[in-house]
Amino acid sequence: MRTPSATSIVAGVTMGMLVACGVVGSPVAPESVGVNPTIERQKKLEAFEEKQREAEEAAESAEPQPDPMLQGQDVNLPPLQPVGTR
Repeated sequence: MRTPSATSIVAGVTMGMLVACGVVGSPVAPESVGVNPTIERQKKLEAFEEKQREAEEAAESAEPQPDPMLQGQDVNLPPLQPVGTR
């Protein structure tokens, strides 16, 4: 069995560090990083959510209102009667 020399160990560790310390992911444009682009994205998201809320409110107001006579039960059941006697 052959033992690795100090040079091969250092070379292996160095290669491992070079591979492991690389940049992860695709490059990002500098125009999309920072405070201003983040604020713009948040404003667009808030405007989109507001439009969704308005659409939901319009859909709710378009739904027919429930009949006030059916507030308790949906179906009137006959009175309870005994099933059998003992």
